[in-house]
Amino acid sequence: MKINTKDEIVLKVLKKMDERSIIGQKKYGATMMQEIEGQEKDLNRFLVDVQEELMDALLYIEAAKRCLSDEIEQAMINRNNFIVSAYATDGLHYDEDHALDTVLNDTVKDIEVNEETTL
Repeated sequence: MKINTKDEIVLKVLKKMDERSIIGQKKYGATMMQEIEGQEKDLNRFLVDVQEELMDALLYIEAAKRCLSDEIEQAMINRNNFIVSAYATDGLHYDEDHALDTVLNDTVKDIEVNEETTL
């Protein structure tokens, strides 16, 4: 079979499908077509397989959402730690709003200086 597309994404997916097919043939000892022709699997068994794969996909999505949530939480902790360490004065009192205002003001000043030097 000749593949005509030049789309790199499509080609990558096709390559992965081919690799997955080889793994499945080794694992189950047959191609999907051989399973149909040999009547090892019928329509119902294929539908059960699809249903099981979709349930697995839902679990993977939920796990990925949890990972993303954990990464966002860690990024916020890191951000707060940076603000505390960069703008806390004597460590006796910390006002997060004031520290955030200071960060934003410093950023605006940097932008203004850069704009003045480029004009």
